[in-house]
Amino acid sequence: MYAVIRTGGKQYRVAPGDVLKIESLPSENQTVEFSDVLAVSGEPGTLAKPSAAKVTAEILGEGRGGKVLVFHFKRKKQYKKLQGHRQNFTEVRIKTIEADGQTFTA
Repeated sequence: MYAVIRTGGKQYRVAPGDVLKIESLPSENQTVEFSDVLAVSGEPGTLAKPSAAKVTAEILGEGRGGKVLVFHFKRKKQYKKLQGHRQNFTEVRIKTIEADGQTFTA
């Protein structure tokens, strides 16, 4: 059983019990609900677009990813520029997938 969700401008294939790092989310409590579910697979070999579905996850923590270096260089012009970037992320564990009256848990 898995679902395809969209969050932070990206799509993720998730199953109950999966731990994944997504774009940073503001949340007051320790659970987050994804209502933008693109597809659900209830049994092996099938994939369907649900009419009403949601994915519930618990927040494990927040952090920052690895450093990405951006280097600009123009040859023969004595121009060099180095810049670093670290993206914030939120780590979540998928608890339940609810689609069309069926509930799948870890």
